[in-house]
This record gives sequence, structure tokens and C-alpha cells, in this order.
Amino acid sequence: MGSWGTLGPAVLSLAGVALGAIGTFFGQHLVIRASARQLEVEQSAAHRAELKDVILKFLGVASWVQKAALARSGDDGGQDGRLDELVEELWLAQAEIDLAARTEPMRGATYRYAFRLAETARGDDADAATLRGVQVEFMDAAYDDLWPGRQREAAAGESGRNA
Repeated sequence: MGSWGTLGPAVLSLAGVALGAIGTFFGQHLVIRASARQLEVEQSAAHRAELKDVILKFLGVASWVQKAALARSGDDGGQDGRLDELVEELWLAQAEIDLAARTEPMRGATYRYAFRLAETARGDDADAATLRGVQVEFMDAAYDDLWPGRQREAAAGESGRNA
């Protein structure tokens, strides 16, 4: 029993050091994992904010193009220069979304919406229903790109209409 009396405290000390080291490594693992998740969340929020800004810019230009194109249909054509400038701004805003978007459906919906608006501006097609269809497709794709995997809630007007 004499050897246990001198060897016991050394073994228990060594076991304590080993448990402490394991606890430290496990704690560091948890901290690194939490830091990585926090960085991912921050990057996602920053990307969402950037994408939201370019979407709002695109929608603003799209609104001006649509208003100018519809106003031109009853005009003598004096607004053509300004409309051409707006269409150029529209394509630049579309390119910004093309660069910032995460998903191909978002890029495609943006292109189709811009293309339909450009056609309307040229006087090819001023069908409000067609414009509304590509606008809805664009908005759905924007929502899916901003909040991937999140189910979109129906608006109050839509829920009453679907009932």
C-alpha cells in the first residue's frame, strides 16, 4: 500500500491534466464551430442586404420604364430619348442582380422581366397581364433568393381569394 500512497496522487494528477486537456480541446472545438456559424450568418445577412439593395434599384428603374413606356403609347414620341436611357439603366440594374444573385432562377426571372419591359418600351407589347406575370415570377424568385428554404406566407388578400 505504500507504493499506492505515493503513486496514487501522481496518477490522479495526470488523470486531471488529461481531463483538463480534453475539456480544453472540446471547448475550443465548440468555440470554433460557433464562430464559423456566426460568420456564416453575418455573411448571409450582408449578402441579403446587398441583394435587397440591387433588387430595389431594379424595381425602381423597372417602374420608371413601365410608366414611361405606357405614357409613350399615347404620346407623340418626344420621350423616346429618355425612355432609351431608362432601358439602359434597366439593363445595368439587371446586370447588378445577375452578379449578386445566388440562384439561377433569380437571374432568369430578372432577365425575363427586363426583356419584357424592354419590349414594352420599344412598343412591341404593352400587355399589362404579361408584364404582371413576369413581375410576379421575379418577386417570387427574389423572395426565394433572399430567404432560401423559407416558406412564403400568403398575403391577406390572397388567402381570401384562394378560399
